[in-house]
Amino acid sequence: MSLIPSFFGNRRGSSSSGAWDPFSALDAFDPFRDLSTNFPFSSALIPSGGENTAFVNTRIDWKETPEAHVFKADLPGLKKEEVKVEVEDDRVLQISGERRVEKEDKDDTWHRVERSSGKFVRRFRLPENAKMDEIKAGMENGVLTVTVPKAEVKKPDVKAIEISG
Repeated sequence: MSLIPSFFGNRRGSSSSGAWDPFSALDAFDPFRDLSTNFPFSSALIPSGGENTAFVNTRIDWKETPEAHVFKADLPGLKKEEVKVEVEDDRVLQISGERRVEKEDKDDTWHRVERSSGKFVRRFRLPENAKMDEIKAGMENGVLTVTVPKAEVKKPDVKAIEISG
């Protein structure tokens, strides 16, 4: 029985009855803790240090309408001043930002920290039909919307040829 608690960091249990709770130790388990050391290509995207890196996995939707490419990112709790939207010359849209760790007061006792913090960077290569000089971004209720208008594709003129004979 002593092998299992030592596997989860020597927690002997936290219930009031004194019995060992095998699920209490799972709160501390982080399967992505060593991600930046196992995958060298990810080191630029994963903040180093003791930060909670779950914010790295910022989810962004990209849809294409007849008029534009629309990107939507859920960024709850961030202000527009904490988010950057940039475009590089080679048609790459970059959305980045940072949620800072809340300042700790030495009189506070934290029971659980689940909200993520840290930096994030997402990059998208835009198609040739994107109007790079007309990109617009807005943020409302924690949702960033980036609209990239599309250039009109000129349809080829088709001329019917009459067949003789």
